[in-house]
Amino acid sequence: MNTFEFSTCSSLMCGVDAIQELPDLLKRLAVERALIVTDPGLMTTGIVDRVAALFDASATDVTIYSEVEADPPEAVVLRAAQFAREAKITGVIGLGGGSSLDVAKLISVLACSDHDLNELLKSIYGIDLITGPRLPLIQVPTTAGTGSEVTPISIVTTGEAQKTGIVSKRLLPDYAILDAQLTVGLPAHVTAATGVDAMVHAIEAYSSKNKKNPYSDMLAKQALQMLSRNIRRVVQDGSDLAARQEMLLGSMLAGQAFANAPVAAVHALAYPLGGHFHVPHGLSNSLVLPPVLRFNAKVVPGLYAELLDVIKPDHAPSSTKEKCDQFIMELESIIDDVALPKTLRECGVGRQDLPTLASDAMLQQRLLINNPVAVNEQDALEIYNSIY
Repeated sequence: MNTFEFSTCSSLMCGVDAIQELPDLLKRLAVERALIVTDPGLMTTGIVDRVAALFDASATDVTIYSEVEADPPEAVVLRAAQFAREAKITGVIGLGGGSSLDVAKLISVLACSDHDLNELLKSIYGIDLITGPRLPLIQVPTTAGTGSEVTPISIVTTGEAQKTGIVSKRLLPDYAILDAQLTVGLPAHVTAATGVDAMVHAIEAYSSKNKKNPYSDMLAKQALQMLSRNIRRVVQDGSDLAARQEMLLGSMLAGQAFANAPVAAVHALAYPLGGHFHVPHGLSNSLVLPPVLRFNAKVVPGLYAELLDVIKPDHAPSSTKEKCDQFIMELESIIDDVALPKTLRECGVGRQDLPTLASDAMLQQRLLINNPVAVNEQDALEIYNSIY
C-alpha cells in the first residue's frame, strides 16, 4: 500500500430539513454578515428566498450575490470578491451547483487576503498556492453531481475557453449541508447530467493512476452503488425525496473520493466542450465517458470488472474482460435510460472543431497525469471522432 493522505471538510450535515441548522452553524462560526453566493437561475426557483428567510429571526445579516455564471470566468470571481469586501462580509454560503460553490470558495479567500487571482491561475496546476486566512465557509449543493461541497478545488475559465483548477486545502469548507428538499424541482435533464457527473467522479477516483488508496476506493464504490441504483428513479420522479437524498450523499462521497484520488481523462476531454461550446459539465462527462473507458480498458479491465460487482451484483459469472465490457455497457444503458445526448453534433459541435478540442484537452495535464493510460493528442482526437 502506498502512503497516502486524506482530507475533507470539517463537518457534514445530511438529511431532509438539514438546512434548518444553517443559522445556528453561522452563529457557531461567529459570522455576523453572511453572503449567499448563487446564480440567477436558482433565484427564480424560490430556493434562495427560502434559505434567506431562515435568518428572519437571526442576529446574522444576510446579503445575496446572484451573479455567478456557469463555468465562471475570472471577471465574475473578481467582481464577486470585490462585492464581498465592500459589503464587509464575515462569512460565505455557497448555494447552488458547482459553479456557485466554486466561486464561494474563492470569495472566502480573496475577500480577506491579498492573494492575486491572476497569480493563482498562472501556475500550471494552481496547487497549494493559497496561504493565510479565509472567511468561514458553508457549502449547500442544490444538485447531486459536482461534489464541490467537499473538494479543495475551484474551476475558473481563463482566457476565452480554458478551464483552470485552483487546488488548496484552504478551499475546504467548515460545513457542508446536504438537504434533498433543495434539489426538488430540478429539471430532469439536469438531474440526469449531474447524476452521471457524480458517477464519473467515483469511477475515475477508483481507477486513478495517482493517489488511489483504500479510503478513496471505499468511498467511490459506495458512491457508485448509491448513484447507480437511484439515478433512474430521480429522473423519472423528481419528487422522490428518499432517492434524491441518496443521490446527494452519493455525490458527496464521490466528491470525497476524487478530492483525494484525482479524476483523469474523462474530465480532461470534457473541459474543452464546456469552455468552447458551454456544454454543461455533467453532460460533457457523460458524452466522453464510454469511449474513454474503452480506451482505458486495455490496462485496467480488472478495476472496471470490480465496479460491475458494485452496480450489478447479480450478474452472471464471467471473465474479467467480459465483466469489464459489461460494466461499460451498463453505464451506456444508464445514459440511454436518462435520455442524455450521446453525440457531439447534438450539442452543436462541428467536425471541424474536433482538432481544437483535442489540442485543448492536452492543456489539462493536471488531470491527464492521473489517467491509467497515457493520452496524446491523436488519442483525444480519435475519442472525439468516435462520438461525433
